[in-house]
Amino acid sequence: MEKLIVDGSHCHNQLWFIIRASFVFFVVLLCLDYSVLSGVKNGGFPLVSQSLSGSQKTHKATQLAANDEISVPNPISNDAHRDFPFRENNYNVTLANVTDPCSGKYIYVHRLPTRFNNGVLKDCRNLIKWFNMCPSLMNSGFGPKVEKPRGVLSRKNWFETNQFMLELIFHQRIKQYKCLTNDSSMASAVYVPFYAGLDVGRYLWGYNTSMRDSAAYGVADWLRKQHEWNRMFGQDHFFVAGRIAWDFRRQTDNESEWGSKLMNLPEFMNITMLSIESSSWSNEFAIPYPTYFHPLRDINVVHWQKGTRTGKRRYLFCFAGAPRPTMKGSIRGEIINQCLSAPNRTCKFLDCKAEGNKCDTPVEVIKVFRDCKFCLQPPGDSYTRRSTFDSIISGCIPVFFHPYSAYAQYIWYFPKNYTKYSVYIPHNDIKNGNVSINRVLSRFSEHRISEMRKEVVKLIPKVIYANPKSRFERFEDAIDIALKKATERVNKVGEVMKEGKDPSVEFAAGNQWKMKLDGIMGDQALETLF
Repeated sequence: MEKLIVDGSHCHNQLWFIIRASFVFFVVLLCLDYSVLSGVKNGGFPLVSQSLSGSQKTHKATQLAANDEISVPNPISNDAHRDFPFRENNYNVTLANVTDPCSGKYIYVHRLPTRFNNGVLKDCRNLIKWFNMCPSLMNSGFGPKVEKPRGVLSRKNWFETNQFMLELIFHQRIKQYKCLTNDSSMASAVYVPFYAGLDVGRYLWGYNTSMRDSAAYGVADWLRKQHEWNRMFGQDHFFVAGRIAWDFRRQTDNESEWGSKLMNLPEFMNITMLSIESSSWSNEFAIPYPTYFHPLRDINVVHWQKGTRTGKRRYLFCFAGAPRPTMKGSIRGEIINQCLSAPNRTCKFLDCKAEGNKCDTPVEVIKVFRDCKFCLQPPGDSYTRRSTFDSIISGCIPVFFHPYSAYAQYIWYFPKNYTKYSVYIPHNDIKNGNVSINRVLSRFSEHRISEMRKEVVKLIPKVIYANPKSRFERFEDAIDIALKKATERVNKVGEVMKEGKDPSVEFAAGNQWKMKLDGIMGDQALETLF
């Protein structure tokens, strides 16, 4: 038998051939694996790079036309927005979360007949009985620009904004929302651009209930006929109201009873309302009153925050308002008396009832609030006040006398620990003469006041309505937060429905003040209210 002779160089060449062949085989397998992952045929997965490109085009929202039509590119295909879980190397991956930053955030805007929004504005001289509101419609609802800041306000971004303009402001801003869609089947939430507050404001004095309810019935009837309604029977819908919830909660058809019955209609019991003040119903959420400050850029906010945080303040506390002598239980008279009787340079009173009232002048209001450490915020005609937000943008620590004035209202905006940014003095302690406001506030050290002011200043971006011509990159404003929370609420309702449960049980439940105050006020404080 011949002896096998093995040549070393030949063996070496075989080894290299095996290595190269293995490498090529590995690359081929990798490509095949990727093609399975990225193929779009037969229910396959969308390419990540293609989805990103498509979503970037989709998210570039354009302005609404005058007839309220939304000009937004059609979203990428439905498949690109479904969750496609797969396993690779024992890790769960969801492509929708990677490819589409708008997943779970898409909003569809109903194309309401213009008589329910823009048509209302044509009657601007009669939107409120005693005022010509036409100037307030300027600049997307911000009103006229402040021409003479007088060293109190920054040179730009300040407007003479009326507190009832929220519906118009919101509608104009949502046109710039990055996750708008023309395909309602893609939407997590549906926005109804109904100017409910501006509409009913025309008929609150001297008109019968039929006039006050006419638009409410009209919108409800229109919504029922839309195919979007049938998906969740309105529980994925929301609208914004620029008046307090009480104006939409009339219980009977008695002509002497206040407001409309909008929120008591069956259709609107299935819709979420965002308003400047909510009631105890669980389908109502309060969002901030419009203030005078509407910045274009993040840097405008940063500069203003710096000034409010470091400026010198001469007065311990102040109050801007007027007495309510005919209102049973009002403590405004007592508060004004305590302010006027306080030692010199302790309290500043801006009288909103005096001749030449300056309380509607942005420069005058902000000048007073920036000169005070604490700003008193007692209830007025209702629990809440626009003044609360004027004080916050001024870096003035708000003092509340009822939990329904803020703590049970702006739960999407204010910290649960209310002692970080505010002071609470029970309403009855003032009414019964048991408490001196000056003594209570004098107990706060300068260090503690400085820490609280920092927390107040942090709230400024959250409670302002940014100019719709620009979009913040660093901050979320009041509308950003409202849209995020509204879509989250709808998504939760959808999850309940997927579980086969009825979300209506808790969707619109009354007497929910305790729930809204849960985790905010202690049991002892709540016992004095309920």
